[in-house]
Amino acid sequence: MTNLNFLKVNEIFYSIQGEGKRAGHASIFIRLSGCNLSCSFCDTKHKRFQTMTLQDIRDVILGLTKTCRDIVWTGGEPTLQLKDEHTQYFKDLGYFQAIETNGILAIPKNIDYVVISPKAGTEIHIDNKSLVDEVRFPIDTKNPLLPTPILYNEKTINYLSPIFSGPANTSLNVANINLCVSLILENPKWKLSIQTHKLIGIP
Repeated sequence: MTNLNFLKVNEIFYSIQGEGKRAGHASIFIRLSGCNLSCSFCDTKHKRFQTMTLQDIRDVILGLTKTCRDIVWTGGEPTLQLKDEHTQYFKDLGYFQAIETNGILAIPKNIDYVVISPKAGTEIHIDNKSLVDEVRFPIDTKNPLLPTPILYNEKTINYLSPIFSGPANTSLNVANINLCVSLILENPKWKLSIQTHKLIGIP
């Protein structure tokens, strides 16, 4: 069971959101360690983490920026650890909070922007579907089938996100991008979301 006084944090960094509708926004990324899946393209080194209190996390954030008020909870899978008490703490401090999750576990309260990144073969469990702002589906040439768009509510945007493996300009990544483009042209209910932070070489 999660100790509500602590979180296992893989890293905290200040950068630009590179994906989806909020691409271009300055954001504080809090990457939590651990996941309930084992995706080959995951960004997180799950065995590396630092156990931190909420005050520790706030101190790190203030050391990075005193002006940005946007947090992105990511992972790994943040819902393995993140609870209402954690998000309430940062809500009380005036932070906007987004989450990037695979959607298997419940999403904590106090989240302002929800991104679901479902993986093939998994079942989504969303208690309040009105909260889902984006569905961002990772895709590559190994799994070329177009999933059915998920319209949780009138605001949900469905993105196909080509998987980047290795350097951003590899032929594999180009093939994945081209695949997504062709799929979207066939089904314009989807939109393209490219990991621009990888293209321009920032965290």
